[in-house]
Amino acid sequence: MAEFSWVSRSPLEHALVPGPYGARGDAGVSLTEIRNFGLIQVIARRGNGAELASIAKARFGMAAPDVPKAFSASDVTLIWSGPDQFLVLSKSGKHAIDTLSQAFRQSASLSDQSHARVLISVSGAKARAMLAKLSSIDLHPAAFSIDAAAATSIDHTSVNLWRGNDRPDGQAVFNLLVFATFAESLWHTMLDAAAEYGVDIRHSEELG
Repeated sequence: MAEFSWVSRSPLEHALVPGPYGARGDAGVSLTEIRNFGLIQVIARRGNGAELASIAKARFGMAAPDVPKAFSASDVTLIWSGPDQFLVLSKSGKHAIDTLSQAFRQSASLSDQSHARVLISVSGAKARAMLAKLSSIDLHPAAFSIDAAAATSIDHTSVNLWRGNDRPDGQAVFNLLVFATFAESLWHTMLDAAAEYGVDIRHSEELG
């Protein structure tokens, strides 16, 4: 009998080459793939939106976003993904589907998206300039503040986009969740768009 082993690998394993890319000098854009995370899609069953919100607040200690926002606590981020639905992003295993299914069994349908999406963090002085080449979303701080979120497209690729807390140096941080099958294509597109600014490429096993 043949033996099989399952090794989880990033869809960007071959495309992501850590180090500098593009223009020399100080990098204007930092692209970081975040690995080892859990991601659960939660969608309210018809007529159960209010109950879902109540259970989410009891479970996570904060309300589920009912507008395009991303709310964060110490160990989890709840990301709006549409009316009466949100994504639960956490460190791998922290909020597994088995435990969440019990909490939401009467009010919502859940889907484990942990290996179906790629998480990319974009930051740096030229992050907005790079993203502006690829997206129609207005990312000016007055229009897209910390915790703002959108279910949108970047270069015709569907993404969940939200703004996280600023870096210690004050630079904005934008997070993108993209379907794994489109991740490598989008990665190369962002590299091309950021090349003129200089890019710092890396990956991290830790969800910030």
